[in-house]
Amino acid sequence: MKYHRVLVEAIVFSLTEIFEKGRQADKVIEQVLKSNRKWGARDRGFIAENTYEIVRWWRMLDFVTGHLGNPSYLDFFAAWQLLKGNELPPWTEFAHIKPAAIRQAYEEAKKSRKIRESIPDWLDEIGAAELGTAWEDELHALNQTAPVVLRANTLKTTATELKEALASKEIFTEILSGLPDALKLKEKKNVFQTDYFQNGQFEVQDAGSQRIAPMLDVHPGMRVIDACAGAGGKTLHLAALMHNQGRLIAMDVEGWKLEELRRRARRNGVSNVETRVIEPKTIKRLRDTADRVLLDVPCSGLGVLRRNPDSKWKMKPNFLTQIRQTQYEILTNYSQMVKPGGKLVYATCSILPSESEDQVKRFLAEQGAKWQLLEEARTSPARDGFDGFYMACLTKPL
Repeated sequence: MKYHRVLVEAIVFSLTEIFEKGRQADKVIEQVLKSNRKWGARDRGFIAENTYEIVRWWRMLDFVTGHLGNPSYLDFFAAWQLLKGNELPPWTEFAHIKPAAIRQAYEEAKKSRKIRESIPDWLDEIGAAELGTAWEDELHALNQTAPVVLRANTLKTTATELKEALASKEIFTEILSGLPDALKLKEKKNVFQTDYFQNGQFEVQDAGSQRIAPMLDVHPGMRVIDACAGAGGKTLHLAALMHNQGRLIAMDVEGWKLEELRRRARRNGVSNVETRVIEPKTIKRLRDTADRVLLDVPCSGLGVLRRNPDSKWKMKPNFLTQIRQTQYEILTNYSQMVKPGGKLVYATCSILPSESEDQVKRFLAEQGAKWQLLEEARTSPARDGFDGFYMACLTKPL
């Protein structure tokens, strides 16, 4: 393959921003791709894919380039190309790279899971402790490239209609069984440039995530609260399931996220959403008022590592301790908004039981007969091929 210096330099710049300035990988790549309008789809794909993959395999690449002394970002790029089976260009910057040494080091790397699967020691230990033998398969699956899944906005179209419309633009998809609104792309395409996205006929939403809103069992005319709404992916799904009827309150502690939600809601043709920034008295005022409450709580994000590979390098052990405490505080406090006879769904995008099943068990044990577990489910990257989500539906008896 032919390498262009400006594209490789863009990758090195992106890695510098991510690892030295601590910026989020997706934000960096978005900025870099906008910096040169002359780049075509292939150029943009080359930059984005290589940057994400080098971030994903950072520890392994650090190991296989270790013999170089103080390897540079360019050395990591070179090693990654060699491990993919590509030849390096005859640039002076690569003169010191010995392909045989890289490949030999990679054989050594395979002997250690934490190096082979490129994960920090402490995360590997926690994963093994909580998941046992299943950790190996889940970790491996979390290092694969995530599929692109769309959710047809049923306020405007159906999955079948959307599938046909996208095919007319040579964007081919397949319908996923068990998820009536989901379409998986057969190959990656920039779907955001299509009129169908601009007109709000679909959102990009992982198949695992699409299982959460239906579990809440919403109906038109209900009063529903999405209490950790963020930018609103699940809020929009709830609005569609409610047929735009009833009252849907989307709340978050970050006002800028709710602004993004309002923008997306306009595009989706959603008119029953009201946004509120969470303040000290917000929960108290809404006590016993909601038919349904969704708590998609902050978490480690270990279930979505495929999409955010930089998070495993930025996360610290004390963060997990803190986030578990935050999760439980949200569950105990925000659940008070559910009225008797109502339902609550507690969800995380984590594969760790300590953030998921264990939190629900503790809550039920402490609440006694005030709450009952109706169902719980989990999506597994290793088993299902989608992101790792946990979801539990609880009810507050009359």
